Amino acid sequence: MNGPDGLELSVTGRDADLLNALFGKADRILVKKLSNNDRDWARYSNKHQAGVYIPHEQRDGGFFPTLEIMKRDDPTADEIREKLFTTLWPQAGTDDAHKRSRLVHYTSKGQETHMTRLPKSVFAELMPASFLVMGRITIEGEPAFECLTIDSASDEASLLAELFDIGPDFLIGEFDPARLRGEEHDRILDFAEEVVAAWLAGEIEMFARNNAAMPGTADLASMARQAFLKKHRLQAINPFEIANPGDALREISRSIEWELFRAFQRKERAVELVKTVLGERPVSVNAASVIRRLIDALPAIDALMLSASQQRKSRAGYSYEHHIEAMLADGSIPFEKQAVIAAKKRPDFILPSWKFMESGQPGAETALILSAKTTLRERWKQVEREKGARKLYLTTVDENIAGNAIEDMASFGVHLVIPESLKESKQAEYEGHDNVLSFREFCDSVVAPSLSGWA
Repeated sequence: MNGPDGLELSVTGRDADLLNALFGKADRILVKKLSNNDRDWARYSNKHQAGVYIPHEQRDGGFFPTLEIMKRDDPTADEIREKLFTTLWPQAGTDDAHKRSRLVHYTSKGQETHMTRLPKSVFAELMPASFLVMGRITIEGEPAFECLTIDSASDEASLLAELFDIGPDFLIGEFDPARLRGEEHDRILDFAEEVVAAWLAGEIEMFARNNAAMPGTADLASMARQAFLKKHRLQAINPFEIANPGDALREISRSIEWELFRAFQRKERAVELVKTVLGERPVSVNAASVIRRLIDALPAIDALMLSASQQRKSRAGYSYEHHIEAMLADGSIPFEKQAVIAAKKRPDFILPSWKFMESGQPGAETALILSAKTTLRERWKQVEREKGARKLYLTTVDENIAGNAIEDMASFGVHLVIPESLKESKQAEYEGHDNVLSFREFCDSVVAPSLSGWA
């Protein structure tokens, strides 16, 4: 699927089409990662907050219309500032597709400002850490806002992150789509000139091997860790020496490696597109022949874009395992990887080993299974089947785990190990669950007391 002005997008579906269209027509776009309160008003009737919280920086930054003082019967009462404006909700039903929403600031509550009069239907079923996207458009000469909600568990969430270069710590931001398109074009065109020059010289294969070959999963993971160590001036990712080892894993896997991957994939894709459209050997071409070749190659281009999306997903889980393995090794924590414990059961890691776990010797009960999943969804049930009567810890950097799923895991004796910053995050639902530990807590209270018996 091709995005506005040639941006290459590989997610399809109605929400992807809506997001793509909004990216092309809005002059400014506001994206907010929704807190639990931003969603709960639509799910529960007893919640005080009604609508989405808007920080004062965005309220007064020029994206929203200017607030006006509301007339009140008591002239001595604290000011209430408000503004009504048109919002469009193409994901909602007919009755809610067009709203007069309200931005309201109760000065008695400091800077607290909320956007209210929104359709419940597009918020009620969202997973934690989902997004609200608002595009500023013009309808019959008047400003309006087209709004989408993007579920964090959907493929569109990956598309959103790619379109706006959203990292794992993102909370809210305002974007200029035209500027983003220009920056992406510059990145592609800078490299495309080199690709075309190599094609004309008949050296595109050699050029691709030397400049655009995607590293193997383990190699790219190693590059990301080396970049992290250099950035933080560390010698190793020893979990006992890093204050927040879970946050380190999240930064390496979700931020640094993601950027490295995108850079390599952009180059790899540019080479493949040139080869798909022009062939692998230089020939005499003109504009008309290029257009004909391009039309003929459309099915192959679509397949290439789809494979790029699938490549990102398939690599993510293996990559996280590589980072966990490196952290265990740097912390001198004994482990066995991918041990076969039963038919089709190969847990990611056993600490310290399968042999020790099954030995029956004193201290064997301290052995545990550590499973690594970049994203969970329903896949935690797969690792639950590996557990048996053994202790199972499941580590993830995923934000979008619903509270009821965490409770289900607890009922099966599954403990979650997560980044420190997510433990009390207002965008996630990890807080208040006894079976949730930060990676720091896991290392200090579970692993460290057992190390002497594992030696």
